[in-house]
Amino acid sequence: MFTVLLWILLLLIAPPLALIALLLYPLVWLVLLPFRILGIAVDGVLKLVWAVITLPARILGWRG
Repeated sequence: MFTVLLWILLLLIAPPLALIALLLYPLVWLVLLPFRILGIAVDGVLKLVWAVITLPARILGWRG
């Protein structure tokens, strides 16, 4: 919602710049998509490593 309000404000101040931003937004999203996927994969690996490291403590009854 905040992004839409910022875009409307930009449309009122500088319409050509707002239209360029509107056209470039999908391209930027597509360029950044692999980094999001990589972030999800790295997060999963780190959670797996944390689970393996804390497994002995969990077996002994630690609740964290």
